Amino acid sequence: MLSDTSLGDGTRLLEAAGDDHGEKSWRKKVLDWEEAKTQVLFSLPMILTNVFYYAIPLVSVMFAGHLGQLELAGATLANSWATVTGFAFMIGLSGALETLCGQGFGAKLYRMLGIYLQASCIISFFFSIIISIFWFYTEPILVVFHQDPSISKQAALYMRYLIPGIFAYGFLQNILRFLQTQSVVMPMVLFSALPLGIHFGIAYPLVHCTSLGFKGASLAASVSLWISILVLVTYVFCAKKFKHTWEGFTCESFSFILTNLKLALPSATMVCLEYWAFEVLVFLAGLMPNSEQTTSLIAMCVNTETIAYMITYGLSAAASTRVSNELGAGNVSQAKNAMAVTLKLSIFLALIVVLALAFGHNIWASFFSDSSEIIKQFASLTPLLAISIMFDSVQGVLSGVARGCGWQHLAVWANLATFYFIGMPIAVLLGFKLKLHASGLWIGLICGLSSQASSLLLISMCRNWTKMAILASRETETPSLV
Repeated sequence: MLSDTSLGDGTRLLEAAGDDHGEKSWRKKVLDWEEAKTQVLFSLPMILTNVFYYAIPLVSVMFAGHLGQLELAGATLANSWATVTGFAFMIGLSGALETLCGQGFGAKLYRMLGIYLQASCIISFFFSIIISIFWFYTEPILVVFHQDPSISKQAALYMRYLIPGIFAYGFLQNILRFLQTQSVVMPMVLFSALPLGIHFGIAYPLVHCTSLGFKGASLAASVSLWISILVLVTYVFCAKKFKHTWEGFTCESFSFILTNLKLALPSATMVCLEYWAFEVLVFLAGLMPNSEQTTSLIAMCVNTETIAYMITYGLSAAASTRVSNELGAGNVSQAKNAMAVTLKLSIFLALIVVLALAFGHNIWASFFSDSSEIIKQFASLTPLLAISIMFDSVQGVLSGVARGCGWQHLAVWANLATFYFIGMPIAVLLGFKLKLHASGLWIGLICGLSSQASSLLLISMCRNWTKMAILASRETETPSLV
C-alpha cells in the first residue's frame, strides 16, 4: 500500500504540473492576442494603401466612362487588359522582396534591404520595357481574341497613354515591399491617399478641359502613379529611420539580380496564374448561350471577390512580413504561430464579409445593375460566392506565408495544377455539359480555390521550418543561394 506521505507528494506533483500547464496555456493566449493585435494594426493600413492605389486607374476609367458608352467599354477593357498583362505581373515580381527584405530585416542585415530594392527595380524596369511593347500592339491582339473592333481600337488608344504608368507601377510595388517588410505601414496610408486626391485634380482637367479627352484619362493615371513614386522616394531618402536600410545607390545591386530573379519570376507566375483564372471565367461566360446575362453575373462575382480579397491582402502582407522576419531572426516557433494567428483572423474577417453579403446581396447587386432578373440570379449565386470568399481568404494568407518563406516555386505548381487542371475543367464540364451556366463556372472556381488552399496548407505543414530558418540566414548574406 502507498503511504499518506507518498500520496500527498503525488498530489502536489500533479497540482504543480497542472499549474505549469495552466501557466503555459495562459501565456500562449497572451502571445496569440499580442500577435493578433500586431497583425490587425499592420493589416488595416495595408488594406487602405492597396485600395487607394487600386483606385487610381479605376478613377480614370470612371472619368473616361462619362464621355460615352464606347469610351466606357474601351476603358474598362483596357483596364482589365492592363491588370492581367502588366499590373498583376509587377505585383508578382515585387514578391521576391517579401522574402529577401523580410528575412534580411529579421536577421538584422539592414544594409542588404537597399541592395535588394535596387536589384528588384532593375528587373522591373527591364520587364516594363517588354510589357510596354506588348501594350503598344494591344489592338491587333484583342482582335485576335475576337473582341469588338471598335472597342479594341478605343482600348488600344487608352493603353498607349498608360504605358508610362507601367514603369511607375513596377517601381511603386518594389518600394511598398521595402517599407512593408520593415513594418513601416502607417505612412503608406498617407502617401497613397495623397496621390489619389491629386489624381482627381489631374484627371478632370485633362479629360474635360483639354483636347486630350479620352486619352487624358489614362495619361492622368500615368502621371498620378509617377507622383506616387516621387512622394515615396522623397520619404525614403529623407526619413532617418531608413539610414541603415538605404545607404544610397550602389553597383553591388547588379550582383544580386540573379538572386532576386529566381524568386521574382515564380512569384510573378504565381500571382498571374490566379488573376488569369478569374479572367478565363469571364471569357467562358461570354461563350454561353445567354452570354450577356452570364457575363454580367460572373463579372459581378469577380468584382465582389476582388473587393473581399482586399481585406485578405492586408493579412497576406502581414503573414508574409511576420513569417519572413521571424525566420530571418531564427525564431521558428514564432513564425509558425504568426501563420496560425493570421489564418484565424482571415477566417473571422471572411465570415463578417460573408454575413454582410448574405443579408445585403440584393442591395449590393443593385449597385451593378437595375435588372430584376440579374439581381435575382446574383442572389442564387450568393451562397457559392460566400464559399469562394472563405477559401480565397485562407489561400491568400497561405500565399503570403509562401512568399515570406521563399516557396514561390512550389506555389506556382500548386496554382497551375489546382486552377487549370482541376478548377477550369470542372467549370467547363458543369457550365457547358451539365448546363449549370454561371453556377457551374463558379463551382469550378470553388474547386480550384479549395484545392489551392489545401495544397498550400499541405506545403506549409510538410516543409522543414527549422531548415528554412537556417537557409534564410545564409540567403540574405550571399547572392549565390536562393
